[in-house]
Amino acid sequence: MLDRDTRHTLEAPLPKDSGDDGWMTSYLDVLTLLLTLFVLLLSLAPPGGNDAGSQASVVEASPGAIADLPLASLAAGIEPRHSGLKPRFEGVSIPGVDVSQGREGVTLRINDNLLFDSGRAQLTGQGRDLVESLVEVLSAFDGQVSIEGHTDNVPIATSRFPSNWELSAARAIAVVRHLDSQGLEVDRMRAVGYADTQPIASNATAQGRAANRRVELVLRQPPIQE
Repeated sequence: MLDRDTRHTLEAPLPKDSGDDGWMTSYLDVLTLLLTLFVLLLSLAPPGGNDAGSQASVVEASPGAIADLPLASLAAGIEPRHSGLKPRFEGVSIPGVDVSQGREGVTLRINDNLLFDSGRAQLTGQGRDLVESLVEVLSAFDGQVSIEGHTDNVPIATSRFPSNWELSAARAIAVVRHLDSQGLEVDRMRAVGYADTQPIASNATAQGRAANRRVELVLRQPPIQE
């Protein structure tokens, strides 16, 4: 058996700083992870640094570029659905009917004096003939037809028409009813009265007020079936 002094001599001394080297191991682990992450990012990056930069420039410039586009260019996507309608009606030549292309579709505009007597909502003989002359054209069109009555800003106050709202709506309804009697599908039509809220000319002159008193037939393409 070894005595106490001999055992003490043979035992390996404990390192003095064994508890102080743990931070070094953690630091090296972090560096390894960062290096691995860096390599991974490089492998995912697109080839060619200039191309990536140019793509970034395009993305950053796009929002500002949109703001600089003319309004007509931004609205161009609204009209193509109806843009093919007007050529179908350019050959239509009916006295008193004006054909125009709008954002909502093709509009057939008729002055009210060709359809009604002043302050009345019953079609005249001339008005019935004019509406009937549109039946063939409207029958060949398979979309929706909105019949819209408009007045000038001169007030009306009768027992039947307390205001221009009632007069404009009654005139639109009269046209719808006559088209229905001529065989046009009623489920494709609607009657709307706008009174004097949508003038196309100034109400300050007699000529402007006459232009504002009108009935419009707005032709819209049927909904796209998916």
